[in-house]
Amino acid sequence: MIGPGAVDLASRRLGGSVVAASDESFGVKERLIDPSEPAFVPGTYDLRGEVVDGWETRRHAGPDGDWVIVRLGAPGRLRTVDVDTRFFSGNHPTSCRVDACVLGLTDDPTDPGTGWVELTPWTVLHPDSSNPLTIADPRRWTHLRLRLGSDGGVARLRAYGEVIPDPLSWTDVSVEVSGVEQGGRVEWCSDSHYSDAHALIRPDRPRNMGDGWETRRRRDIGPETHDAVMVSFAAPAHLRRLEIDTSYFVFNASREISVLGSRHCPDGENGWALVPFDIPVLARTPLAADARHTFTVDVPEICALRVQAYPDGGLARVRAIGTPTPDGMRRLQKRWEETSE
Repeated sequence: MIGPGAVDLASRRLGGSVVAASDESFGVKERLIDPSEPAFVPGTYDLRGEVVDGWETRRHAGPDGDWVIVRLGAPGRLRTVDVDTRFFSGNHPTSCRVDACVLGLTDDPTDPGTGWVELTPWTVLHPDSSNPLTIADPRRWTHLRLRLGSDGGVARLRAYGEVIPDPLSWTDVSVEVSGVEQGGRVEWCSDSHYSDAHALIRPDRPRNMGDGWETRRRRDIGPETHDAVMVSFAAPAHLRRLEIDTSYFVFNASREISVLGSRHCPDGENGWALVPFDIPVLARTPLAADARHTFTVDVPEICALRVQAYPDGGLARVRAIGTPTPDGMRRLQKRWEETSE
């Protein structure tokens, strides 16, 4: 089950990397974590054979099957791993298993002494389809290993979960607390007709107009008509700066913006719809098209933002920079210890 706010920890957009594979004769391993959806044009060939959009090994892998290792873009707790075999039908693997481990950036994951932990049992894979596997282990991981029960092809590997930031990276520094790399999450948005609001908290610069959040055109425009998005932080923080980026939105950027903060989180029974956003962070402010706007703010103890875009339109990125509160640091440390056992 892929819950709201779940992040693909393996995605190239987050810095994920495919670091090793047993074989990649027909389809290169790097395609596994491409953020785009897989595609296929029948009858298109190159020197490797028919062109595939995924990782595909040669025939006859042997009794141990094939394998691939992915370094997650951000370490975290996994909820669901989706082994996507779209467009692989007569050449999909028979089954798979997912393992994980914790390693440093320069450690060799192919070392025989690596302490891999089994996250899922061997599971039959269906051809040309999504194959979501539920992960029950609550620990934090840095690397995944997908083991195949045979040879074959996989289009995409998605590792959905929650970023677990290292408390040391928040100590005595300002942090982009809204950023997905630091555990920021998009919890809700009013509309995502043209593009996904999760793009707002990506760590990179926007690449084009599709790399942002764009809503449909509202026809019920009034003085207070607006779209909105909610972004939560991994821990409460004192906010010092906001960046609202409309890059590439030349003719359809939101005209104005306002930002409210909250010092509350859902109580476990009710969701974000009942959380009050009653702390002014940024008053209603005009925006320029295709531009980066920075605002100095001084708002203590905020754990989530509601960004309101008037009346509709597009935003590329929203960045909230601040320093963790003492309580925020305690929460980060507790979460780190709970997921590192």
